[in-house]
Amino acid sequence: MSGLSRLAGFTALLATIVCTASPAPAQQNDAVLFRNVKIFDGKNATLSAPSNVLVRDGKIEKISTADVGTTGQVVDGGGRVLMPGLIDAHWHAMLVRPTPMAAIAGDIGYNNLLAASEATATLMRGFTTIRDMGGPTFGLKQAIDEDLVAGPRIYPSGAIITITGGHGDFRQLSDLPRTLGGMLSRMEQIGGSMVADSPDEVRVRAREQLMQGASQVKLTAGGGVASPFSPLDVSTFTEPELRAAVEAADNWGTYVATHAYTPVAIQRSIAAGVKCIEHGHLMDEASAKLMAEKGIWLSTQPFLEMSGAAAALGPSERDKKQQVLAGTDRVYALAKKYHLKTAFGTDILFSQAQAERQGSLLAALTRWYTPAEALAMATSSNAELLSLSGLRNPYPGKLGVVEEGALADLLLVDGNPLDNISLVEDPAKSFVVIMKDGRIYKNILPR
Repeated sequence: MSGLSRLAGFTALLATIVCTASPAPAQQNDAVLFRNVKIFDGKNATLSAPSNVLVRDGKIEKISTADVGTTGQVVDGGGRVLMPGLIDAHWHAMLVRPTPMAAIAGDIGYNNLLAASEATATLMRGFTTIRDMGGPTFGLKQAIDEDLVAGPRIYPSGAIITITGGHGDFRQLSDLPRTLGGMLSRMEQIGGSMVADSPDEVRVRAREQLMQGASQVKLTAGGGVASPFSPLDVSTFTEPELRAAVEAADNWGTYVATHAYTPVAIQRSIAAGVKCIEHGHLMDEASAKLMAEKGIWLSTQPFLEMSGAAAALGPSERDKKQQVLAGTDRVYALAKKYHLKTAFGTDILFSQAQAERQGSLLAALTRWYTPAEALAMATSSNAELLSLSGLRNPYPGKLGVVEEGALADLLLVDGNPLDNISLVEDPAKSFVVIMKDGRIYKNILPR
């Protein structure tokens, strides 16, 4: 047997294994009609009158209170609520289930299969889209888009770009000193993080992510919780370094988001042209006011308690986590006071158990927002943030809303989440139908 024949045989075998291990995507019907549903459109705080929603070719074709005929599949909603699929604006698909050490040193093939399994679980929790904020997810995205694996739409950032010793630098001290132009570290070889210590290096690393299909570029402008060498207070990239990434992204028609907790990291990012601040839990009044004036997005998370992932962190990292938790109330208070454009995300790392509570973190937003405001943040508002990718948007079309012409990512909910947002905490029971791109991936309605 020739080498090419052996390769073709192995590829076919691998495809069979992957398709067997993951639920096969539902066949896309000519049309699907949701009959007798009340609609939460992703924006308004009230439900529609009983309506019929016709889906065809992955889009919502017609919404009407009158009868809509179809030769396709009919889903009798029985007066249940139809709403947009949920969006998580800060996710790390490759880092949810492994330990920190396994994510870097573990077998790449196993880690990808682990991520594929988690992607299916993410979709089954009702999250039909995620914005991946760091990690080698390009292959996983391709597998999902090609229907090899059931999972959410992925807006990938690719490798996190960091400085020597910054948040995202997970090398060992034995890897030092770094030789410019020398051999890449393990974390760089697998595409988890890339170290860049000058504007030119930043420009190259940003362009590499864009070359691979990044929809946005992610840099770490300050210290972080999970990094072994970066205190929270440090400011990492210089303004010229940040600006180099912004220029590279702008040339590709997209934007840069930065991991930034402190006022210095936030304000330096904005001065360099960054469009979105991730986290921001230690921001001050001046930073919030500046974000409002410049129209900068805040992508933050309702961190309220130590998660199961804390067990994987050392004492120093747990202390940093506590500082972030203490800032959660303040960041949401400032977001509301200055009417910041705010996105919802979870930033779950190294904990499958915590990932299973993804919906619970969404429900936790009601500490600061009404259920309707929280649900709008996780649907239409998050979709607005995704649209910043411009021509690099991997899924052109309207997400996060139920309206004619929008992409058909839909949840049929057994109950009214506007009255009882805790329904999203139990997706196995509450989400009786899950549709993505016009395909039904789950339907537990009585037949």
